[in-house]
Amino acid sequence: MAILGAICFGLVIGWITYRTLRRREGSVGLTDLATVLAAVGGGAVTALFDLPDVFGAYAVGLAVGFFGYLVAATLMPDSKWMDHQP
Repeated sequence: MAILGAICFGLVIGWITYRTLRRREGSVGLTDLATVLAAVGGGAVTALFDLPDVFGAYAVGLAVGFFGYLVAATLMPDSKWMDHQP
C-alpha cells in the first residue's frame, strides 16, 4: 500500500507542477519556485516509509503525472479546464 500511495502522491504533484508551469506567463516567480520545491520535497516524504522502492514509485508517479498532463493538453487543446487563464 505504501508504494501505491507514493505513486498516487507523485501523480498529483506531477499534475500540479506541470499545470502551474504551463499556465505561467512572463518571468518565473516565487510561486513557480515553490511548485518545483514541492515536487522535490515530495521525495523527502518517501523517507517516512521504510521501503526502498517507495522513492522509485514516487518518481514514476511524478513523471506519469507530469507527462500525462502534457498528453491531455495535447489531445484536448480547446477544453475549458485546460485554459491558460487561472
